[in-house]
Amino acid sequence: MRTRSSVAALAGLALASTCFLISPPPASAAGPCGSGYSRIGVYAIPETGTKIGSLEVYYNSSTGKNCALAHGVGSSYYGKTTYKGVAIRRAGGSGGWVSDYEYYKYYAGPVSISAKDTCIDVQGLMGGTWRRVWNVHCG
Repeated sequence: MRTRSSVAALAGLALASTCFLISPPPASAAGPCGSGYSRIGVYAIPETGTKIGSLEVYYNSSTGKNCALAHGVGSSYYGKTTYKGVAIRRAGGSGGWVSDYEYYKYYAGPVSISAKDTCIDVQGLMGGTWRRVWNVHCG
């Protein structure tokens, strides 16, 4: 009996000590667009009504690149393979859209463009529902 109690105590001590070794990820951890990006905007899909998705916009100040992705929210779109899409461009259409539209389980994108010192247009799609945001995140 005593051996069994000692083994259990040692196992418990080992488990407890490993809990203290776990640390949070470093501040420089890469997000969905890679390292160096900060989230600068989040938009509900659709703009009003029941939220079924989220359009996220990121910016990397060292490279001047913007990045976007669209992910599903709720049991009908998150974790279910549905038509999802995201697109980004410099405001006014110069350079055209960089997009990703396909059947995905979790999210579409990320897509990115170089847009230093200019505004951007972004759009996200969940199923047949769009969210478009024009002339934002300037500079």
